[in-house]
Amino acid sequence: MVKGKTTNELMRHLREKHGISINGSKHKKELLNMGYYHGYKGYRFIRESTNRVPYSNFDEIASIYQFDLNLKALFYPNIMLIETALKNYTLDTLIKLGPVDFEHIFSHLLDDYKKHPVGSSDYRKKLKNRLNLRNKINNAIAYNYSEQKDVIQHFFHTNQPIPLWAIFEVISLGEFGFFLQCLNHPTRTEIAKDLGMHTTSHNQNGRILENIIFLIKELRNSIAHNHVVFDCRFKKSNPPSRLKTYLQSETNISNIQFVNIVDYFIIVIFIMKKLGITKTELKRLIRNFYEESELLRKNIPISVHTSIMGSDLKNKISQLLNYV
Repeated sequence: MVKGKTTNELMRHLREKHGISINGSKHKKELLNMGYYHGYKGYRFIRESTNRVPYSNFDEIASIYQFDLNLKALFYPNIMLIETALKNYTLDTLIKLGPVDFEHIFSHLLDDYKKHPVGSSDYRKKLKNRLNLRNKINNAIAYNYSEQKDVIQHFFHTNQPIPLWAIFEVISLGEFGFFLQCLNHPTRTEIAKDLGMHTTSHNQNGRILENIIFLIKELRNSIAHNHVVFDCRFKKSNPPSRLKTYLQSETNISNIQFVNIVDYFIIVIFIMKKLGITKTELKRLIRNFYEESELLRKNIPISVHTSIMGSDLKNKISQLLNYV
């Protein structure tokens, strides 16, 4: 039988075992609101569990916890806007190229594998990706039909092919990234051009958009599931160097490595500018982000703040404002 600890016992545990000053009703309510396991255990390190933060006062933990919450509130609606807009831009481009029922798209545009010699490793890999994409989309359609989603049921019940816009409504951001990945080169290039993301020096193959999608997908999913985001522990793999070089060239912001959360903020602002969001709104978002960072800086040791935000935060914010 497992015996748990009450909140008072957890507070005593933090004092005696971890040397953290935590006392009184205010701290007790904060610990209850954040939870010991989701709160303290989730925020006691930066990126790696071995990189423990030397907290001395519970107020420091509460400040990082609140900073993380505020980041999620700042990022989430804008990433939702980005997801919807990128799907719509893609759909608008594809409509100009021909019919947009999925079977036509699958046969004529989702055929990037054909550029490789038949039977080669690249051919087999990309053909497998294409088949996996079809399975993912079929699964999404089946799930949403069983959930009685009108956007899918309507086309089955009227014996019509499901248009791409309806499929885009029910697939995830990651599945949308796989869709872009399977498109042939001319189609990818057209979408990139319509978004103002095609350059001969950094995006010749039209892959930048899918790189961006896969990058922000990890952040989006962490926010949606209320996971910790302030230290970028959600990052599963290192973004390709071409994406980093492209963003640095486009924004004139140096040292974009996606180690600190400010770099993810930069890419969100970059996409929103491409989508035509006003300078006023973008500058407001930048101010909000920086104000949250400054509030955190006042409440935790400078060395911890630098570890979280990076030593070049002010330069990046200044360069980002110049870009906007």
